[in-house]
Amino acid sequence: MTARRSPWMDDDLNDLRDLARTFCEKEIRPHIETFIADKHVDRDLWNRAGAVGLLCLSIPEEYGGGGGTFAHEAILIEEQARVGDSSWGASLHNGIVAHYLLAYGTEDQKQQWLPKMASGEVVGAIAMTEPGTGSDLQNIKTKAIRQGEEYVVSGSKTFITNGSQADLVLTVAKTDPDDKAAGISLMLVPTAAEGFSRGRVLEKIGMKGQDTSELFFDNVRVPATSLLGHTEGQGFIQLMEQLPQERLLVAVSNVAAMELCLTETLRYVRDRSAFGRPIWGFQNTKFKMAEVATEARVARAFVDECIELHLDGELDIPTAAMAKLWCSERAQRVADACLQLHGGYGYMNEYPIARAWADLRVSQIYAGSSEIMKEIISRSL
Repeated sequence: MTARRSPWMDDDLNDLRDLARTFCEKEIRPHIETFIADKHVDRDLWNRAGAVGLLCLSIPEEYGGGGGTFAHEAILIEEQARVGDSSWGASLHNGIVAHYLLAYGTEDQKQQWLPKMASGEVVGAIAMTEPGTGSDLQNIKTKAIRQGEEYVVSGSKTFITNGSQADLVLTVAKTDPDDKAAGISLMLVPTAAEGFSRGRVLEKIGMKGQDTSELFFDNVRVPATSLLGHTEGQGFIQLMEQLPQERLLVAVSNVAAMELCLTETLRYVRDRSAFGRPIWGFQNTKFKMAEVATEARVARAFVDECIELHLDGELDIPTAAMAKLWCSERAQRVADACLQLHGGYGYMNEYPIARAWADLRVSQIYAGSSEIMKEIISRSL
């Protein structure tokens, strides 16, 4: 198939793609097995990415970022997916944590943290989910109670991407435990603070090289200036405003994974023979690959439209939910069909299709489950 140029691409983004592709080929692809064995990427990978300008791509240059747009973040996600990596949590660091700071942080907070995130000196994480809550953020138990010129943070979080390497954790907490949505605030918690600790890196069925961890806050004292923004009780609104971008990030990664599955499987079925001829010679194989190619093309077209809407500031919450729902569900279906065409080898971890199949399953859960996406979409009908 002839590669199709996305309508939001331009020459600047082509140059970035070359840089991102070279970086991923050199710094990520040869080390994927090591990342998986260690359950985290090499910490210095962050510094190397910062040195070449691949961190905080869409953060203004005045804060040390690349001065780009969401399209720049999408390019890096696509190139990371192209080499078959799911370990490096750059999309969360770049496209989520940094953007909470940019959108809601005070000028002092932005100057304190964003340049360090852009250089790789600081790795960012966001801590929403708790052991007893999933999508029900209004009922979190973690507290951040003000005492004089400090907040005392107590509670626990789980399923936290970048958890074992994070230097800064954007923590969702209740500053008013008696209220629900209006009681939620976001706190900037340095992991060097006394009382903060990390639990184990969690054993997952996929994304095994990503340091998804438990975090514990045992009466962690942080300055009052650690409140994200100027006033308490804005956290739930902040979360709702930023979740569309997070969901679009997931959709972009899903489409890139679908395209990887298509490429890898086409290569396999043309090289592998059965019953005296290439697997590609069987009608079933051709029909299945036709379905996969169509799924990937349709998903790409929708995501391209959503990226253009987002670049114009017009991506709404229901449409972002549609993109996340459609692409996460279709990506899993594509990976399953492609794994089947690999036969027994598709079940072997050394094949990219096996990892993709396992890695993609969580896309229907994190950033809001498929069921939550359907609820959001239905409210707009």
